[in-house]
Amino acid sequence: MALHIPAKEAGPIAIIFPLFGIPFVIVGLYMIFGRFIFDSKNRSNTYYGVTDQRIIIKSGLFKKSVKSLNLRTLTDISLNEKSGGNGSIAFGQENPMASWFGGTSFPGRGYNVPKFEMISNAKDVYNKIREIQKRVN
Repeated sequence: MALHIPAKEAGPIAIIFPLFGIPFVIVGLYMIFGRFIFDSKNRSNTYYGVTDQRIIIKSGLFKKSVKSLNLRTLTDISLNEKSGGNGSIAFGQENPMASWFGGTSFPGRGYNVPKFEMISNAKDVYNKIREIQKRVN
């Protein structure tokens, strides 16, 4: 509607209203489409590793980060397996607010615990981690 205001009738308002609406359009487009594109790109740059002492998660699209978790001190590990063997393994107690966002979070909000997300053979990986934990403790 702001774009359809005749410039002659509205004066400077005809310029200000469309500029004011641009941030709302950008946020709306991100919430509809952008978050899926961002998530896909972020997942394609995420790598998971398990050693005999540590869990390693290397991720980041714009800012690279490496998360290293000691298997000896790691207490909460949970498996969320889907049909077909795919699933996620969470390392730590999840924030109750995370369920409000479907297990995801708005970028930078940090509701999530470190986890291996959408991996194949999740139960095998989970069992392997538990087996290694028993050996190191």
